[in-house]
Amino acid sequence: METAANRVQILSEALPYIQRFRGRTVVIKYGGAAMKDSSLKDDVIRDIVFMACVGIHPVVVHGGGPEINTWLSKLNIEPQFRDGLRVTDAPTMDVVEMVLVGRVNKELVGLVNAAGGSAVGLCGKDGNLITARPHAAEGIGFVGEVTRIEPQLVKSLVEAGYIPIISSVAADTNGQPYNINADTVAGELAAALSAEKLILLTDTPGILKDYHDASTLYNKLDIQEARALIDADIVSGGMIPKVTCCVRALAQGVRGTHIIDGRVPHSLLLETFTNSGIGTMLVASHQTA
Repeated sequence: METAANRVQILSEALPYIQRFRGRTVVIKYGGAAMKDSSLKDDVIRDIVFMACVGIHPVVVHGGGPEINTWLSKLNIEPQFRDGLRVTDAPTMDVVEMVLVGRVNKELVGLVNAAGGSAVGLCGKDGNLITARPHAAEGIGFVGEVTRIEPQLVKSLVEAGYIPIISSVAADTNGQPYNINADTVAGELAAALSAEKLILLTDTPGILKDYHDASTLYNKLDIQEARALIDADIVSGGMIPKVTCCVRALAQGVRGTHIIDGRVPHSLLLETFTNSGIGTMLVASHQTA
C-alpha cells in the first residue's frame, strides 16, 4: 500500500506539469552515456514515449560519436579532433553519414516504435530541414554550422502525432554533406519550432560551480548569469557550446532550457514533471520565468 501511495503521490505531483506542457513542443538532445548504456537507453525511450502519451510533443536530435569512432576503427581510419571538433575529411564524412543516418537514427526509431510510440527518422537533408555552411574553424574538413532551418516538415509530423528523430547531418546549397554538432542543431531547431523547452542530456549533473563537487550545482540561471559564468571560466571546455546553444535558444524565444544528467534513470521525467528537477534550468530572465 505504501508503494501504491507513493506512486499516486508522484502522479499527483506530475499533473500540473502535464497540464502546463500538454500540446507544447519539447526538443531533446540525446547523447552521452544515456545512448551507450542499454538500460539508460531504455529509460530515455520510455520517457520520450511517456511524454508523447500525455500530450507533449517530443522532438529528438541525436549524435553518435562513440558509434562513429567504432566504425572508423573498423575501416582503419584514425579519428582526429581539433579544439573539440571532429576533423571530418571526405572518407570520415562518409562514415559519419552512414552511422548517424543509417544506423543510429533507425535504431532509435525502432526502439521508440517498439515502446509504443510512432517515430519517424530524419536528417537535415530531408525536406531541406537544415541548410549547412562550413564551420569557421580552419583545417577541420566537412564540419558545418547551421545557416537556415525550415521546420515545416517537423511541424507536420508533430501535428500528425509522430515523434521526429533527427540526426545532425545536413548539406549546403550545393548538396555537400556536413557533420554538425548535435547540441547546435537541437538549439537552432528548438528556436525554429518555438519550443517550450530544450533539454540537453549530458554526462554531468548540470552546471557546477566546482566540477569536482556535485553539491555546487546551479539549479537555475538566467542568460546574464550564464554568460558571466563563461567569462569567469566556471563554465569551460565542453560545457561552453552547450551553455551557448541554450543561451541562443532562449534569446530566440524558447521558454526554458535544461542541462541534465542523462546517467540518472528517467532523468527526462524527473526534470519535466517534478517540483525539484535534477539539472540546471536556464531562462531568459528570472522575472519572465
